[in-house]
Amino acid sequence: MEIIHKWDEIPEFDDAETESAWWATHALDVRLMNSAVLKESVRESTTITLRFDPRMLARIKRIARSRFLNYQSMMKQWLSERLEQEMKEL
Repeated sequence: MEIIHKWDEIPEFDDAETESAWWATHALDVRLMNSAVLKESVRESTTITLRFDPRMLARIKRIARSRFLNYQSMMKQWLSERLEQEMKEL
């Protein structure tokens, strides 16, 4: 696995399949990932409660650990990405 330390090391991709193949062999450095958090535009957030099947939550946590992410942050990222996708389809 090749670790990416700068944003400009990420190439432009022609399609999703090419990008997927590239990310299968590359990963972002944890410090780079942390720098991507929008610290300057901190918005008010609302706490909610979600109930998950324990096995599903364990799988989510395992994926997050493998990516060196906090599982809650990763889930927010997933929801944000899906929300953008859904908004484009409206």
